[in-house]
Amino acid sequence: MSGIIFLGTNSLDKITEFYHNEIGCEIWMEQADCKIFRHGNLLLGFCKRKECETNGIITFFFSEKKKVDKFYEKFKILAEAPPVDNEKYEIYHFFIRDPEGRKVEFQYFNHPVDTPA
Repeated sequence: MSGIIFLGTNSLDKITEFYHNEIGCEIWMEQADCKIFRHGNLLLGFCKRKECETNGIITFFFSEKKKVDKFYEKFKILAEAPPVDNEKYEIYHFFIRDPEGRKVEFQYFNHPVDTPA
């Protein structure tokens, strides 16, 4: 079984610019008023809607800590703080906000994980 998380957006063009061009997500599928992005095993859809959905956190995780640092260098001006080790969750991470205010996290697990296909 696979899945897609869909969120409403007021600005599909800005969201496409951000997730496709800035973060590097592939445009996996385009529908009438929706775009579905893929980054590894994450499928994330945005659809034009009157209400912009901004709750929750969109997390991109990486198999190498240095990739988190690479994204921090790219988004340093948007970052809430530099990357840190979070002992409670055993992760290394930092946060930014996308163009509509959604919280976006870049993280590395500080322990081995079985990455879903």
